[in-house]
Amino acid sequence: MNKKPVRWKPKRVLRLPDLDHAKTAVLNTLGSPDSERSYRFAIDDFVAWYCSEPRLAFNKTVVLRYRLQLEARRLSASTINVRLAAVRRLAYEAADSGLLSPELAASIRRVRGPKKLGVRIGNWLTATQGKALLSIPAASSVRGKRDYAMLALLLGCGLRRSELVHLTMEHLQQREEHWAIIDMVGKGGHVRTVPIPAWVKEAIDIWTTSANIRTGNLFRCVNKTGSIWGQGITEKVVWCMVRECASKAKIERLAPHDLRRTCARLCHESGGELEQIQFLLGHVSVQTTERYLGCKQKLREAVNDKIGLESVGGCRGG
Repeated sequence: MNKKPVRWKPKRVLRLPDLDHAKTAVLNTLGSPDSERSYRFAIDDFVAWYCSEPRLAFNKTVVLRYRLQLEARRLSASTINVRLAAVRRLAYEAADSGLLSPELAASIRRVRGPKKLGVRIGNWLTATQGKALLSIPAASSVRGKRDYAMLALLLGCGLRRSELVHLTMEHLQQREEHWAIIDMVGKGGHVRTVPIPAWVKEAIDIWTTSANIRTGNLFRCVNKTGSIWGQGITEKVVWCMVRECASKAKIERLAPHDLRRTCARLCHESGGELEQIQFLLGHVSVQTTERYLGCKQKLREAVNDKIGLESVGGCRGG
């Protein structure tokens, strides 16, 4: 008598090995180190909560309970949305691997996060504040030359921290008789070319000459004696440098990304075209660039006050 083959059914309750397998699948699909770090932290947080509960099924109800738990921790809407996006991706990969039923994965993907209320207020510097920040690094020390060059690239070219730490000497090339960062790979794997102002290139040359850097990563660690060591720097080095210089310049709550916003606004205020600023920052959407500019409508000097039609004047009788 032949036995009927046992039909395998997807699980409802995922164990730790199943979750680890799905987590690895999620991380393998991410191209950005920043996204990988963010999703890893979010998934680990969910797995720790999920495994602490007694035999919960991985379904929409459970994810909604997790969302309530996140809200109880008073996390921001953007943070909660990132956590839930990671959980939805986890469910998708678990279903794709045959660990979870497609129906349960589909229901989890319908869980929405809280709406963002208001608009996030960025921190922009004026040109005067930017100059004050650039005046902090000591020009007489090797570390000061490095820090000045780093600030110059953040303010003058609008680079992200991750882009700054991965910048190499080979990226610096001339195009159309102008120095530029060629084929820089930014967020989401997008490739762009970033023009380098003359004053920024001068800062780079001073640093690389004093550090005797000709190839490889542009920025390296500097010890207390002024000696160069290692093959590069971390994003934490950039963060600490910016906060230290900002503190000395009496600028509160300044982050490296604020310098990128400042670059965008100063470009706009000096007459730069929105499209060219978008190219400079490497934004896919022009709406993202507009948020970086942080523009406000002017009523005293309204944009439509002088558009070439003012000389007509008066009402025509008839």
